[in-house]
Amino acid sequence: MKRAILFTISALMVATLACGAETPNPNDPIPTPENSVFDSEKTAYGFFPTPSEVSIESVIKTMTGISEHADVVLFQQEIPWIDFAESPDAASEKLENLRGMVRLSVGHGLEPIFVIDPLNGLNRREFMGLPPELADGNFGTPEIRSAFKNYALRVVREFNPRYIGLASEINTYMDAHPDDVENYLSLYRETYAAIKAEAPETQVFVTFQWDDLNNLGPFQDGAAYETKWEQIEAFEPQLDLWVISSYLCFFFDTAADVPADYYTPLLTRTEKPVAVAEGGCSSVPFDIQSGSEQNQIDYLRAVDTQLGGDRFAFWIYLIYNDLNMESFAPEMEKQGAGRNVEGLSYFASLGFVKVDGTPKAALAVWDEIRGR
Repeated sequence: MKRAILFTISALMVATLACGAETPNPNDPIPTPENSVFDSEKTAYGFFPTPSEVSIESVIKTMTGISEHADVVLFQQEIPWIDFAESPDAASEKLENLRGMVRLSVGHGLEPIFVIDPLNGLNRREFMGLPPELADGNFGTPEIRSAFKNYALRVVREFNPRYIGLASEINTYMDAHPDDVENYLSLYRETYAAIKAEAPETQVFVTFQWDDLNNLGPFQDGAAYETKWEQIEAFEPQLDLWVISSYLCFFFDTAADVPADYYTPLLTRTEKPVAVAEGGCSSVPFDIQSGSEQNQIDYLRAVDTQLGGDRFAFWIYLIYNDLNMESFAPEMEKQGAGRNVEGLSYFASLGFVKVDGTPKAALAVWDEIRGR
């Protein structure tokens, strides 16, 4: 669900920035950091660059806040299917918008990580943003395959990223669409090889929804905590690191209830680096989601205690600040995304900072972990 919501937020951010007269020119050169966090052999900490409100002031305020508490931002992108149908060198307004956001983040001292995601998180049987003529397509459809691969290559050429993901929480799609799994696997392998041919240092991955992978989600086909390792290992050896997402408060009454070995099997199953590409816990309960400020702290402690160390490449917490639904809802309605408003509400209080700028207790814990 959050993937489609964050696509909507990203579109609103770009539209807001485009209207700001004082925003950076996306065609200006993107500065290169003198010392990359990725060369430090330390875990890189970051957030999605999601503002608390739909305004240029909020975008800048959020980016400034993130820069004080993180090293990186993660851009999770919908594929411009029409733009990249024929070539990775196509002109694309969406690519230029992304370039402007990357330039803004780098200007704040934040390095980018990219995840290219073709799917609609609200309905994993649907792709996100396909043109009508491809509405019935799947990962075996030639036009979908070419646009996917072309866009991934363009992002690599444009930004020379250290890390790029080629789908988010792909195991949820594998659960829902077993007949299309081999098509996606072959596309992933083709795209992986193409990226490595041009940028051998770029680390390529796909993310897996850890809670679902452990049969705690809606597609249970085994006992709880019986990890579906075959879904990750189907990508080997073309996984440069193993990357997960996890939202404990949707699956446990409190984050303190999480088993002490909930995440550790990831480190014993592979010798490769591991990472968390998204996750979090609400500071308030909401519908099916448990939540409290203590739950946020317990979530951070669980991830840090069980995964922290030399092999923990990066850790992305979903949002830095809470979301003002009174700001987002009308704008989402204008964008034709009104159906996502209710879903967004589930994630509106995951931030470490309230909408008014007041920090929550978890922010100090995050800073303590990052500062070690």
